[in-house]
Amino acid sequence: MTLIANTPKPPYYAVIFTSLRTEEESGYGQMADRMLELASKQTGFLGVESAREEVGVTVSYWSDLESIKQWKANVEHQNAQKLGHEKWYSSFKTRISKVERDYGI
Repeated sequence: MTLIANTPKPPYYAVIFTSLRTEEESGYGQMADRMLELASKQTGFLGVESAREEVGVTVSYWSDLESIKQWKANVEHQNAQKLGHEKWYSSFKTRISKVERDYGI
């Protein structure tokens, strides 16, 4: 995984997942790897960036809102969300934003 996603020219969408973890670790890394594998095969997926310290932030990029909706409806993804609610996250927030402009070096 590259550290900074190579996204296309805007507009596109960003799903921003911010989280606080519990002490529970069992299965988390494997599930995170599986979700990245699945998402990368999903229509409309453009890339992902993730960082974790005290607060975890994962940003996934999507071509359109319908692709995000389909990802949310993925059965394995729903199972991962359920486990996250029950075991891995003490708090989280998901935000969906339209990227109008991007730039960098």
